[in-house]
Order: sequence, then C-alpha cells, then structure tokens
Amino acid sequence: MDGEQVREWNGQLLGPPLEPEPTPLLAADSWLVTEGRVRGLDLHRERFLAAVSAADGPSDAGTFFDAAVAALPRQGDLFPRVELDASGLRLRLRPAPPRSRTVVLWTSPVDPRRVPAHKGPDIARLALLRSRAIANGADEAVILDGEGAILDGATSAVLWWLGDSLVVPPPTSTRVPSVTARTISVLAGAMGVDVLEAPTAPESLDGREVWVVNALHGARLATSWVGGPALAAEPGRLDAWRLRLDALRRPLP
Repeated sequence: MDGEQVREWNGQLLGPPLEPEPTPLLAADSWLVTEGRVRGLDLHRERFLAAVSAADGPSDAGTFFDAAVAALPRQGDLFPRVELDASGLRLRLRPAPPRSRTVVLWTSPVDPRRVPAHKGPDIARLALLRSRAIANGADEAVILDGEGAILDGATSAVLWWLGDSLVVPPPTSTRVPSVTARTISVLAGAMGVDVLEAPTAPESLDGREVWVVNALHGARLATSWVGGPALAAEPGRLDAWRLRLDALRRPLP
C-alpha cells in the first residue's frame, strides 16, 4: 500500500479510509504483518485492551480490534496501528518502514514518559527522544531509572546476555510490556536458557552482547553505544534467534 490511511470505528464497523491527522493518543498498539503473517497477535490484543481500559476507553475495544485485524490486507509488508484518542477508536493502516538487524544506542539524560506502563500516551514524546538519539549519532535512546539502571528503549525493549544466560530488567521496572521481549523470554525458557532479571547500568555491559527488540525489527544487535560501554557479540547467536522468531509467525485470522 502507498501512504497511510485511517479508518474510524463507529461502534459497529470501520468507516471508509480517511486522510490521517495527528492527534494525542490515549492507547495504541502496532505489529508487523508480512504477507498476511504476524507474530504474537494475541499478546498485542491483550496489551491494547489493557491500555484502553487504563484510559477508561470504550468497552467494545475487543470487537474493534478483531474488526481491525479482519480488515488488514493479506499481501505486502504492513505495520498497522490500532489507536484510541479522545474521539474514539481507529485503525491506522501503514506500510512497514525499512527494517534492520543492528542498532547504535545512546543513553537519554531524561525520562520523558508520563504513562510508562501503557503504550500510546507517550508515543509523541518518545519519538522526539529518538530524534535526539539520531542527532547524537545513534538509532535508539535508552531510558534509565533514578538509580541509573536500564529501563527501556524509546521504541524497543533492551535485553542482554551474561554468558549463555539472557538478562532482562526486573519486573519492578515501570515500562510498556514488550510483546517481543516476552516472546523471546518464553522461547528461551522452553529451550532451557536461563532468563535472569537484574537491574543493570550501561557501564556494566562492557564486553556484553546487547539486543534491542520490538515488533517491527524483531531482535537487533547493538553494535555500539555512544559514550557508553564497548559491546561484543557471539557469532551467529542473533541470526539463529531471528530465525526462531520468524518461525513463530502465523497467518492472520
């Protein structure tokens, strides 16, 4: 598809395509669709409904979500987003942006989030933060907590490896629950890989392998960290896990 289209929900069905207009979001969720196949759709649905509920949104969000999925094209690479704003629910149809397997990180000096546990309200603020990362020669900004430990990325979750063990921020860290990070953690557990939860500062990751993960890119290898630790990688590990993630894609219902 060419460009973005928005279809508004009227309580029974999706309306005709409209020209998109920027508007403050109360809740949102997005996922990659490649030739009609998607990974973790039920988890995206669960996360979106939780965000809508937290925003005191309409009770028919589940019906809307299912209608939005049914309306998605089954060909091409898409990155649709379901949204709630003050006027109601809508589906934003978007072509998928270019994807990559590597990323350069930059530590944000601030945490701009206002509703850190749910996706949507902070999207505009985090987009500005990512722009700051790009201006500093990076691709993604990393947000730290008050003690200097890694919380999240502006548009991604941050994971790292301690030998053969996968490490994630502790569950007490306030952040949007990442569908991709959750999928990787569950897959790791099923494979017998230890998954550790530990608060970790960037400087502790010198010589470690760091991944940045989200629904669009899957898992990406952090090749460098602007003003931060010198990173490393085990040859072949990222590509093997990217193949495992791709194998989890299922046809849209």
